[in-house]
Amino acid sequence: MVCVYLEDQKKKELSEKAYKIAFDYDSKYGSCPQCVLAAVQETLGHVTDDMFKSSHALAGGGGLAGDGTCGALAGGIMAISAKYGRERKDFATKQPKPYKLARKLHDRFVQEYGAVTCRDVQKRIFGRSFNMWDSNEYREFEAMGGHKDKCTKVTGNIAKWVVEILLEEEGTEKIP
Repeated sequence: MVCVYLEDQKKKELSEKAYKIAFDYDSKYGSCPQCVLAAVQETLGHVTDDMFKSSHALAGGGGLAGDGTCGALAGGIMAISAKYGRERKDFATKQPKPYKLARKLHDRFVQEYGAVTCRDVQKRIFGRSFNMWDSNEYREFEAMGGHKDKCTKVTGNIAKWVVEILLEEEGTEKIP
């Protein structure tokens, strides 16, 4: 019984570590998908620097447009695929595991935030959405806590949930 508690405690510590890293990075640097990937990379590994780089423009629903999938969620799905996605050499094979794990993350996100688009998540956490390309609206986004405690919390939650999902899937024998 003590071993189970210690394993659960280690998992909790790692998921909380991922939350804090992602939250802090988002508050300092922005680009929520990169913050999620950096947190997972620093907590569990799996994520490459090329993945980190390629996620940059997914922020703000893709190109800061607002109407695409939340960048943090997209980064989280990328982190799951970094571990369980198929490689090019296996292109012709079916691999349902990454879809199942990504769906688990998706469903938890929708349960918490009501939708997956950046714009809808903003409406949920701010009461309105913002045009990130408009300097006045971007200033208002920041003044309302965009990178202080609003989007940073979303980013932190995604990193935490991804680590939880990956650790649950891996089992305790592979905890660093």
